[in-house]
Amino acid sequence: MALIQYITQIQIDFGAVALLAQECERIGIRRPLLVTDAGVRAAGVLDRVSAQLGDRAFAVFDGTPSNPTEAALRAAVAVYQENGCDGIVAVGGGSPIDLAKGVAVCATHAGPLKSFAAIEGGVARITAATAPVIAVPTTAGTGSEVGRGAVLILDDGRKVGVLSPFLVPRVALCDPELTLGLPAHLTAATGMDAIAHCMETFMAPAFNPPADGIALDGLRRAWRHIEAATATPGDREARLNMMSASMQGALAFQKGLGCVHSLSHALGGLLPRLHHGTLNAILLPAVIRFNAEAPSMRKDERLARMAQAMGLDGADAVAPAVAAMSRRLGLPGGLGALDVGPEIFPRAIAGALQDHCHKTNPREASASDYDAMLHASL
Repeated sequence: MALIQYITQIQIDFGAVALLAQECERIGIRRPLLVTDAGVRAAGVLDRVSAQLGDRAFAVFDGTPSNPTEAALRAAVAVYQENGCDGIVAVGGGSPIDLAKGVAVCATHAGPLKSFAAIEGGVARITAATAPVIAVPTTAGTGSEVGRGAVLILDDGRKVGVLSPFLVPRVALCDPELTLGLPAHLTAATGMDAIAHCMETFMAPAFNPPADGIALDGLRRAWRHIEAATATPGDREARLNMMSASMQGALAFQKGLGCVHSLSHALGGLLPRLHHGTLNAILLPAVIRFNAEAPSMRKDERLARMAQAMGLDGADAVAPAVAAMSRRLGLPGGLGALDVGPEIFPRAIAGALQDHCHKTNPREASASDYDAMLHASL
């Protein structure tokens, strides 16, 4: 039986952040913790968001690292508890939003972060006691503002997923205005993350036609607008469509992801300096070629349908087009350009085989399959 449940309240338009105080009131958040990072604060975006709270008291945690860690989580939980907070407003890209979700769990449940990881059986341990989260994304890539999961790095170095319907933010305020100042390289990398989400979840074999439709439309929007958003940061139409594509990718990946994310999670856990969206862009062509042989891909003509959404001539054009798009956007051409070499592959493969995305790929990958994908991505 397929469970299809969509998903949370989304406000998307220029100026949507002005609804923040109203949404806090609706949800019952009286003293929020604003979770963000130093870059968002330095850019003045946090001030623009917090100004919408009016006279409402709030606390701030701005120590989110580029890949959120258990240590940062403990520090944020301490700020939450010391200030008597009763909810969280996440302001930033996927890292602050994921950290906010971790705080929502760990500030309201006993036990270390590891006990809530999906691979440790933690899904059932997360309850309705989870603190409410309002998500205000400032990038268009992860879609974490509508996702049921958070990806965090444990003290032992593993990059794990914490998954629960209780983690879905109560509302997502998707305001493209907040992305207009995003640098070109981050626009490109986060935009390719959105494309990876739409493509990989469409390839996942689970039966979920609404997710498939949402993913294809998100792919169409992102493919048409990512270059304009990168080259012309003030292009409002491109920014709106990229924010929508990002949100749509995450609405769809409730269905599942696959080997791209298994590998990027593993590599990101081993080398936290690596940007998740950049890794996804590099790994996607090799995974597409691997997945092309899956029976479900052939039966449903999934590559041909993606090619149509992308305006390409046919299924064989999809993987080369993704690689070419990354080059046009100025992203690194391979793992070697990120100083990632074969010496780390055995540990990355071990992590990928244990990742929660591994089992939802349309074709189950062995260790040797992962090794071939990594070498093809050098």
